Parts: sequence; structure tokens; C-alpha cells
Amino acid sequence: MEERAKPGGLGGLRVLSLESRRAPEMAKLIENYGGRAVVAPSMREVPLESNTEALEFARALAANGFDMVIFLTGVGTRALARVVETAYPLEQFAAALRRVIVVARGPKPVAALKELGVPVTIAVPEPNTWRDLLRTLDEKSDVAALKGRRVAVQEYGASNAELLAGLAERGAQVTRVPVYQWALPEDTEPLRAAVEAIVRGEVDFALFTTSIQVTHLLRIAREMNLERELRAGFARILVGSIGPMTSEELREQGLSPDFEPSHPKMGFLVNEAAQRGAELLKQKRGKTAG
Repeated sequence: MEERAKPGGLGGLRVLSLESRRAPEMAKLIENYGGRAVVAPSMREVPLESNTEALEFARALAANGFDMVIFLTGVGTRALARVVETAYPLEQFAAALRRVIVVARGPKPVAALKELGVPVTIAVPEPNTWRDLLRTLDEKSDVAALKGRRVAVQEYGASNAELLAGLAERGAQVTRVPVYQWALPEDTEPLRAAVEAIVRGEVDFALFTTSIQVTHLLRIAREMNLERELRAGFARILVGSIGPMTSEELREQGLSPDFEPSHPKMGFLVNEAAQRGAELLKQKRGKTAG
């Protein structure tokens, strides 16, 4: 990070973080820059009670039932390997993957596949959105033509309907392989309190680090019959998004991001909020008032 924000760069501003697993780390980053952290964990990772889809995928893969496998996340790739290992030797799984076209959406699944000893045929470059994935497959059609191909997609969190549709439109026979899912936290009170704080005008910044945070915040607001008020509140809040996929979800939900950091990492997100945020917030509120 070349340029460091001065301590206190957030100047007492109230900064909402929806991080769950890394909530303490995010709060400390905000406070280190002088901000007042409003922490509302918004999600928890829940392994599927039944991993029948993952085990059926492994069985079909071993029987040469797929031509291509698309890995969307490093966490999901490792989780899939752990599930498969309960029924099949891991080396058998890796050997089956070596026989097919392997596509990895970015460096994290690439690293996970390397741990398995599986070479990646196509690595999707940054910013690694579903559009980048489809575009990369189009560009590499000489080695990864989709028409008539049996394609498995390792899913992360919610299913990506646009990606699945894009693959099908190109002639692929698509099989979803869900490995884990996201649920609301067991204790939703902090998230409900965050909705109320936004409605009351008690939040200055909202920092989103994954698209699921967006959907869960809106879901809780809807349950509280405060969705309209929440959306109105965002007109006076500076919205920071960690990267293109989260920004895309924000836009689809009608909550446009005001800035993305130069690198999709939490430290950069908070640092650049401290560098630029106060001025951006002033401009946004000036336009709202006008």
C-alpha cells in the first residue's frame, strides 16, 4: 500500500462493517483510523446437511461423466475435496480432475487445486466476475469450447443464475455442485440494530466485503418492514465495496457503491476510506441536499 492514511483519517465517522468471521479485525482497522466501528455480523457459513450433490459429482467425474469443471472459490474447492474424501481416495479424485478441462476463477481456487496436484487449464484473470469467466472461455474456445460439453460448476454461497445461463446459452450441459451455503447469523440482533441505525441517520460509511452481506442486510430490513427507509438512508451514507463482484450485487440491489479500493482487500478498503472518504461523503451529501 503505497500511500498511508494518517491516523484519525476517519475522524470519528460512524463506519458500519458487516464482517462476520473477521469482525474484530475489521473493527480494529476502522478504530485505528479514528472511526467509530458499528459491527453487525451478517452471515455464517453452513455446510450442507446432505452432500449428495458433491458425492454424486465425484462419482460421475470418476466415471468420465464430465468434460469440464469450473471452480469458483478456494474455500469451496477445499470443502469439496473434504466431502469427496469421505467416500473416495483423494488421489482418485485428483486423478479424475486431471483428465478434464479445469477452469479456476482467480488465484484462490488455483492455489487450492495446486494443493491437490491438479493443473489448471484456464485461470480467469481479475477482477474474476462471472462475466470475466464467460469472456475468458469465449476467448479460449480453441481449448474450452462449451457446445455439447458436460460442465460441472462448484458453487459458492448462492447460486449464480447469470453464469449458469451463460454457460447453457453457449451449449453446455451444466451441473451445479453446491458445497456450502450462507445463512443469517444465529444472533441477528446486531444486524437489526444496524438497520435501525441507518434509518435513524446514525451511520456515515458502510463497507461491504462480500455480496452476501448486501442481500442479508436487505432481507433483515424487509423482515422489519424498514426496507424503504433503509434505502432512503443510504442516500446519505458513503458505500465502500471491496471489489467488482460486491459492487455488481450492490448495483443490482439499487445501492450503488461510491468507491472500490485499489486492491480487493480489507486493509486497502479501510485505508482508502480514510484517505478519501470524508471528501466523498461531503460531495454525496451535498448532491443529496441539492
